[in-house]
Amino acid sequence: MKLCDVVELTDSQVLVAGEDMEREITSGHVCDLLSFVMAHAKAGGAWVTVQTHLNVIAVATLLDLGCVIVPEGIAVEEVSLDKAKDEGVCVLSSPKTAFELCGLLYEAGLRENSGQD
Repeated sequence: MKLCDVVELTDSQVLVAGEDMEREITSGHVCDLLSFVMAHAKAGGAWVTVQTHLNVIAVATLLDLGCVIVPEGIAVEEVSLDKAKDEGVCVLSSPKTAFELCGLLYEAGLRENSGQD
C-alpha cells in the first residue's frame, strides 16, 4: 500500500509530507513506548502513536519508518514538525482513534512487520 493510500484510508491530514508520498508502506505498528518501537518496528512501516515530542521524529528517522500517524487530531509540537521536515519524515494527523486506525490498516492488508521477514 502506498503512503498516499494510507492518507486516504485513515482520513488523515498531512502535517509533513516527507520525501515520497508514493512510498510503499510495508507494515504497521502501534505503541507509545519509544524503546519498544525501536526494538520491534521495521523500515517502511506506519507507526501509530499519541506521542508528539521530538524523540518520535528521531525514532522514525532512525528506523526509516514510512510515516507517523497521530490519532484523534492530537496536536503535534511545532518543533517536532520542523524536525520532521528537516529529516523527511511524513507525519499524519487523523481524527480516528488509534484502535480504529489499526483496524483500518489491518483490513487493508498491512500486518505488523509484514514483508520484513
